[in-house]
Amino acid sequence: MVSARCKMMVKEELTKLGLHFIPVEMGVVDIMENITPDQREQISVALFKSGLELMNDRKAVLIEKIKNIIIEMIHYTDETPKMNFSDYLSGKLGYDYTYLANLFSDVQGITIEKFIITHKIERVKELIIYDELSLKEIAWNMHYCSVSHLSNQFKMITGFSPTHFKNLKSKRRSPIEDIGIPENLN
Repeated sequence: MVSARCKMMVKEELTKLGLHFIPVEMGVVDIMENITPDQREQISVALFKSGLELMNDRKAVLIEKIKNIIIEMIHYTDETPKMNFSDYLSGKLGYDYTYLANLFSDVQGITIEKFIITHKIERVKELIIYDELSLKEIAWNMHYCSVSHLSNQFKMITGFSPTHFKNLKSKRRSPIEDIGIPENLN
């Protein structure tokens, strides 16, 4: 439940079923009533039809939380934390980073670091397209140590330099939900 559209769809489906709920955090809602197995199945089917999934597995929920924290931090906040992502994730989720990293890699097929890099580059593409900041300002805002470091990662992920990307007529961006999926990381 990362995008506003996803949140709206979940709200609609829960309301249709007459359930009262409180959004707790991205991807999580507290349903005020005790729900029956039938209601749980109805929720699952309704969400699936909308392209969403009801998660029951604790590890799958944790992986979604990791993804949501990274996505929110990179795409939806004006300023990313000035601490290591590993410390930030550990602090937010209350788990040792090594456990989170191993779980994420085992299930997703890529490392948390690679997932973060692909999202950061997607955000950089967005900022380049907006054309409001210089590359130096973008590098600073995205916590790269230098423009060179940003340029190297950008080229590794996209195959283009940031300058070449800026000059492309059809700038290609990926939907947030598709970023970090191994098939896209050729």
